[in-house]
Amino acid sequence: MHTIKAVIEEAMLTIERVDAHVIVAHVLGVNRAYLAANPMRILSETEDAKIDMLVAQRALGRPVAYLTEQREFHGREFIVGDHVLIPRPETEGLVEAALERMGTKAAVADLGTGSGAIAVTIACERPLATVTATDASAAALATAKRNARRQGCDLRIDFLEGSWYEPLSGRLFDLIVSNPPYVAADDPHLARGDLRFEPSQALTDGGADGLDSIRAIIAGASEHLNSGGWLLLEHGYDQAEAVRMLLEAAGFGDLVSLPDLAGIPRVAGGRVR
Repeated sequence: MHTIKAVIEEAMLTIERVDAHVIVAHVLGVNRAYLAANPMRILSETEDAKIDMLVAQRALGRPVAYLTEQREFHGREFIVGDHVLIPRPETEGLVEAALERMGTKAAVADLGTGSGAIAVTIACERPLATVTATDASAAALATAKRNARRQGCDLRIDFLEGSWYEPLSGRLFDLIVSNPPYVAADDPHLARGDLRFEPSQALTDGGADGLDSIRAIIAGASEHLNSGGWLLLEHGYDQAEAVRMLLEAAGFGDLVSLPDLAGIPRVAGGRVR
């Protein structure tokens, strides 16, 4: 039998310290403070075996979020699986930008919702808003619905299956927000780290410059935005100028380019004139 201290030390021989703590805490159903306060607790054989299995998978590169089936986003825990993109801190910046630019009763569309992190967070933070979330993946929508139920806002989000504006015929919004695939098809990062395990269709649309989905979203936005409505998009670390030019060419005004915590522009947007 192993103690918590021993199993963490053993795990750290093959994976990072933080990952080891997250996995052990997940298996035991406790927080990381509990691990520090109870290092000599004896694990059961079942707990020990499950930790060994998850550590082995992490050592092979599988993301911790997929192993624990959850990831924190904007202060809330979201269910994730290998059919949705793992929510990232950069996308919290997109949500903050949306919240700053929408009214309390705004109509909002989240295109390519994935896990539902954006749509659910907006619905929770703005309980009088009406939120519509679309995704081409039925599996992703199922996860988004689970997250909405988990956060108690499922009755205030309309989940629709389809690509971008396809299921939104005739609908108008005050804000459209999206974290679309924007990685170029030949980007070497797709074969590294966590990206190897995430759904490729959520990372890249197969375009040479990674901007095909962003082009489609910008091109169709004016037909679905009320006068003065905002379009906000997350984009790659080196795409700020290209996205700004696309927005300008489409006639958007009040253009913004917003940085992430590292000071790198990652969110672009504009208003329908």
